[in-house]
Amino acid sequence: MTASFVHKVADLELEPAPLDPDTVLEGSPEVSELVLATSEDGRVVRGVWQITPGVVRDVEADELFVVVSGRSDGGGRGWADPGARARGGGVLRAGDRAVWRIHETLRKVFQITEAHEPG
Repeated sequence: MTASFVHKVADLELEPAPLDPDTVLEGSPEVSELVLATSEDGRVVRGVWQITPGVVRDVEADELFVVVSGRSDGGGRGWADPGARARGGGVLRAGDRAVWRIHETLRKVFQITEAHEPG
């Protein structure tokens, strides 16, 4: 990983990121992100991710995240009450399937960890 760092997450400029159109169930959500650090072996990625309003389905990765702004519900995880302003976080497991309804542009800080392949 890179050296220690501190960022004001709300002010970071993010870059457009692809969103598979087959995952969009309602609306025209757009995704943007900024990768802040990647481990030397590429297994751990840390960054900031954002999505505009809409409904999307997703197959999750092993992820630890903290929502810093926005409003959403879904994911089947109970981390955000329906329609509530999300200021929390959670842990997602690789392979879980979820549907997320984004009511207000959501921004989160994340760490995704890829499984280590034996062998």
